[in-house]
Amino acid sequence: MTPIVLTAATPKTSQVSMLVATTREPSGDPATLFTGERSPKPYLTAVDVSIPPKRAPGTVQWPKRLPPNPATDFAVTSVKEIDTVPQGRAWFRQNIQGGHALVFVHGFNNKYEDSVFRLAQIVHDSGMQATPLLFTWPSRAQLTADADVKDITILAHSMGTWLTMEALRQMGIRDGHVNSKIHNVILASPDIDIQVFAKQFAEMGTPTPKFTIFVSQDDKALAVSSFITGRVSRLGAIDPTVEPYRSKLEAAGITAIDLTKVKGEGLNHGKFAESPEIVQLIGQRIITGQTLTDSNVSLGQGLTAVVGGTVTTIGNVAATAVAAPVTVLEQPIQGNRRPADETLQGDLKPQPLTQ
Repeated sequence: MTPIVLTAATPKTSQVSMLVATTREPSGDPATLFTGERSPKPYLTAVDVSIPPKRAPGTVQWPKRLPPNPATDFAVTSVKEIDTVPQGRAWFRQNIQGGHALVFVHGFNNKYEDSVFRLAQIVHDSGMQATPLLFTWPSRAQLTADADVKDITILAHSMGTWLTMEALRQMGIRDGHVNSKIHNVILASPDIDIQVFAKQFAEMGTPTPKFTIFVSQDDKALAVSSFITGRVSRLGAIDPTVEPYRSKLEAAGITAIDLTKVKGEGLNHGKFAESPEIVQLIGQRIITGQTLTDSNVSLGQGLTAVVGGTVTTIGNVAATAVAAPVTVLEQPIQGNRRPADETLQGDLKPQPLTQ
């Protein structure tokens, strides 16, 4: 994480600026910045990342040696501690894009630098017009109070989805509803007991943000998690086209996108970030609430979306264009959600709020 200096001889690279919030303990080493230990207070850091010009979308080019070569590797070009509220506001004024903010909550067992580079890759490959913020642990930062921020999208992955849902649940209990600036919540490969998720969702109050979940039945990491927790179904491994999930998702107004047919790497646990088409779907369609149609998007791999209970296939394994229009997250924020017994909760038994 030690910053490098870009020179005139450096090939033209792309730059991603982000604000990182963490409750990890500072390491005192510029190469790592923070340890895996917990700090009693949060820290804010502005980080700039350089992305090499020639790379496959969906990949992070880790340096094979230090210092990194910006022509071929991801590299940090600037690290600046944000010590005061005025400094934080100044950073936002300089970096805010259209009033949109993306908050990324990473999954389990991620190093600080892993999360920084992954978010930089997602922002770059998606082409999203949003200010990126990384939370390496849940925080009470007052992002919603900033007048320059008009709307917030939360993108959470793996176990980070449980942390996100619990934070939203507690916000709903405290305030009666989720903050109105939070427009979108995207849960990628959510490692959550589906019954616990149902309870968290029901306790958020109204109105609710727009929810999208990315699932895959061949996610090996979630299969292991399910085995460890006693064969309890994980939200990220369901088949959203079958009952009871299809009707439950429809009642709750949740969009599910099935990535089972999308090719992944290793454990198939990071498809949302590894597939260029999916990353672009997140950045150019879901965050802005646009309509996904055959005229403006072509996806090269099998993708199934369940929107309002309607199953639509987008693309196919033969890599053809989209065959039929499909609306993704175009519904307005819901003012009146149905009672819990009519939505995801249904006949689910009460569960403790643990993973």
